[in-house]
This record gives sequence, structure tokens and C-alpha cells, in this order.
Amino acid sequence: MEAVFFDMDGLLVDSERVWLEIETEVMARLGAEWTPAHQAHLVGGSMERTVDYMLAVSGADVPPETVSEWMTGGMVARLTDGVHVMPGASELLEALRAEGVPVALVTSSLRQIADAVLKGFGRERFDCVVTADDVTRTKPDPEPYLTAARLLGVEPVRCVVLEDSPNGVAAATAAGCAVVAVPSLLPVEAAPGRLVVSSLTEIRVEDLRTLVGS
Repeated sequence: MEAVFFDMDGLLVDSERVWLEIETEVMARLGAEWTPAHQAHLVGGSMERTVDYMLAVSGADVPPETVSEWMTGGMVARLTDGVHVMPGASELLEALRAEGVPVALVTSSLRQIADAVLKGFGRERFDCVVTADDVTRTKPDPEPYLTAARLLGVEPVRCVVLEDSPNGVAAATAAGCAVVAVPSLLPVEAAPGRLVVSSLTEIRVEDLRTLVGS
């Protein structure tokens, strides 16, 4: 195992509930309602996709860049106040670092939002960070994970990805990585090269090594 890649929203930190709050507030500004079912349709996706969907649902005549600014500003303000780390995330990350395994954060969120999360969580815990600003195609495209592997100088097939969404799992699988899925809002099925668990508290470093054969 050459490296481990962590997703952010819903996997590393419990930010999906914050997304729901901000999306609901922004949709109210657009004159429409927002439900958890709407959010589930977008989990693991990019800001561009989210904004396009919100405008389509609301029918509002507002520039996409304005909606994106509302979303980003709301998320940064809320996350700067602190984030709730998912159970087992810090412990697994520290265990990997203790064994000298490189770790990266790979997220579909914008750099501003990732920076707000890492301000409280600790940017120094990661060897590299890949956000939506660093790629041309976000998850479910494999580019984010291939970019992280390139930055760390490792082979994707010798890496394990920790994800919570079908989009993220699809991206990791397409990149050739082994996957540990911890489903949050949407189910993820078990598959070859993929371990599905209910919490990161169930995962040890040796479990990750087993997924890549050593």
C-alpha cells in the first residue's frame, strides 16, 4: 500500500448536514423549497452541478456565479466556526501517519471550502490536498484521484480510497484504486476490491493493506 486518499464531505467531516442547511437557505433566496431528497441527488458532486440543479428546480433567473457565491460564502462562514469530525477518522489518519503511509485529501468541494474545513482539522495532517479547483473534471471522473496519485508519486493500484458516496466510489474505482465505502446519504454496494462498512471505527491500517494485497 503506497498511499491512502480521504474524501472530505460526509467521510472525514460531518459537513453534509451543513450543505443541507446552506442549500435550503440559498433555495429560499431563489424562491423555492429544498429537501433531503434534493440533496441526495447531488451528494458527492461538484458545485457547478449543484448550482445548475438548483436553478433548474427553482426556475429562478439568477446568474450561476451568483448562486455559487451564495453557496460558497455560506459554507465557509458555517465551517469556519468548527467542524464535526466523523467517528474514527482522526484515529485512522494518525495510525497511517504513524506508519509512514502518505495520505491525501481528495474532495469535489472548492478550495475555499476545503480550506475552511482544514483550518479546524489541520492541513498539516495531509501530504497533499486535491480540490475541485485543481482538476478539470470532478468525481465521478477519476481525475481527482489520479491527480493525487501523481502528486504523491504513487501508483493508483497500490492506493486505497475512503469514500462515502457512489460518485466518489465510482471515481476511485475508475482510477484503479481499492475502496473502503462508508455510505452516508446513499447506499453503496459491496464489490471486488471494495469494502463497505458503517463507520471508520471499524477500519484498521491492516484492513487497508489487505485490500491491496500487502
